[in-house]
Amino acid sequence: MNHKQNKGMTKSVTWQNFQQHYLDLPELGMALDTSRMNVPDKLPNELEMLFRNAFQQMQNLEKGGIANPDENRMVGHYWLRNPELAPSKDIQTVISSTLEKIQNFVAEIHRNKIQPRKAASFRNVLLLGIGGSALGPQFVLSALGSGTDSMQFYYIDNTDPDGIDQVMASIGKGLGETLTLVISKSGGTKETRNAMLEVRDVYEKNGLDFTKHAVAVTGANSQLDQLAAQENWLDCFPMWDWVGGRTSVFSAVGLLPAALQGLNIYEFIAGAKTMDEITRSPEVSNNPAALLAWMWHHAGRGQGEKAMVLLPYKDRLLLFSRYLQQLVMESIGKEKDLVGKKVNQGLTVYGNKGSTDQHAFVQQLRDGTDNFFVTFIEVLKDRENKSLEVEPGVTSGDFLQGFLLGTREALFQNGRTSLTITLEEINTQTLGALIALFERTVGLYAFLVGINAYHQPGVEAGKQAAGDVLELAVKIQHHLRSHPEQKFTATELADILLKTKNTETVFQLLLHLAANGRVQKFDASSPFSACFQAI
Repeated sequence: MNHKQNKGMTKSVTWQNFQQHYLDLPELGMALDTSRMNVPDKLPNELEMLFRNAFQQMQNLEKGGIANPDENRMVGHYWLRNPELAPSKDIQTVISSTLEKIQNFVAEIHRNKIQPRKAASFRNVLLLGIGGSALGPQFVLSALGSGTDSMQFYYIDNTDPDGIDQVMASIGKGLGETLTLVISKSGGTKETRNAMLEVRDVYEKNGLDFTKHAVAVTGANSQLDQLAAQENWLDCFPMWDWVGGRTSVFSAVGLLPAALQGLNIYEFIAGAKTMDEITRSPEVSNNPAALLAWMWHHAGRGQGEKAMVLLPYKDRLLLFSRYLQQLVMESIGKEKDLVGKKVNQGLTVYGNKGSTDQHAFVQQLRDGTDNFFVTFIEVLKDRENKSLEVEPGVTSGDFLQGFLLGTREALFQNGRTSLTITLEEINTQTLGALIALFERTVGLYAFLVGINAYHQPGVEAGKQAAGDVLELAVKIQHHLRSHPEQKFTATELADILLKTKNTETVFQLLLHLAANGRVQKFDASSPFSACFQAI
């Protein structure tokens, strides 16, 4: 049975068609069903040629080819789960030695051989990071957490002062028992630097030596690495330029927090390694990452024309959509292709969880604009213990599966496509495999559409623009302090500072400074005529 997009949507899936488009991965406790994606039974010839090229490029990447020409860097996150693949003995050794160092350090924390100065043990972990340096650990710890976790985790992943205050207040009197991880590859990421300074201040105000609670995860000789060495922090773990932030969860970025939580990081790595091995197969029909890449290409016609809505029917996977947003959108959202042609590629990702979505945006998914495809994630095992029957013969978990299958069918009956990833259960191995599956899919899809998945020029442009804004804020404050008796409008200040093209920015900066008591605002008949003066 051939389901071609140009022949209209099929309103039912036969048992034969389901079997043909169902890939079972028993070694990982996982399966992939693409029967509701409305794809041909056979890979089109033009895609077959593209996949042949993509597999070759993936091989070159794993062998140490320069995959990020912007920074002349290799891309080696696959080596993290199999160091023998690394192109040099030095890299192989540093991966293995870092893993051993993580285990030794965590054992000393858990056995109280490393103790805080004013408490018997470290019971909490405060993680400071942003982007992949925070999203990866947060997702893993949320998905695998339990009542038997070795340590309680807190996170600061922004430069929002109020958010920082909330986190520190929640730690409260437990600060003396709190280990702080500062994670930044460059060591100069402003959000993480700011959080570190704020947290250090709270430690000091509570009579605690921050350096005796601090651990760095950073690049060699970075600003953070140098600071940790100068101040003799508890320890410092490496990040490498061949591992990007969004693919760093199998480095110390993710493995150190996971080990501190009490997870078996070797099982986590093993799941990813097995997925890597399976997804090296050149047979698309037996390669789950290649199949997903095909589905993405088919759904968006190779141009990202449809968004991917992620609907995991498991509370533990709530953060997966946030994690995939960065992994996919930072990797795929590119203005130019590999030869410099403007293509504006992308794949929008959003989602929440089932069955919450029955009462949220599923209404639009079924009846609104058909600009998406759904990735359902099903977890067969409901809980560790036997479930209560909430109705005769029916448990809460049965309802959850019923909502998933029902929603999937209701969408398909209305012409909306979806694919389903089924896991037998959530554990360290299956989670490692799930993350690796999407990492491999991103790599293959990027090669299919001819873009570089491993650089992020748009992010760097945003950082530069933010730096310009902050520089202007400092100039505004300096001028006001230099003329303490005078009042100025935003227009006047923009003229004086030769920033007439940025008058709006000057206005916004003045409002922020006034709201925080750093300058004084004098209202006028129009908000744009308001005057500002140094305090």
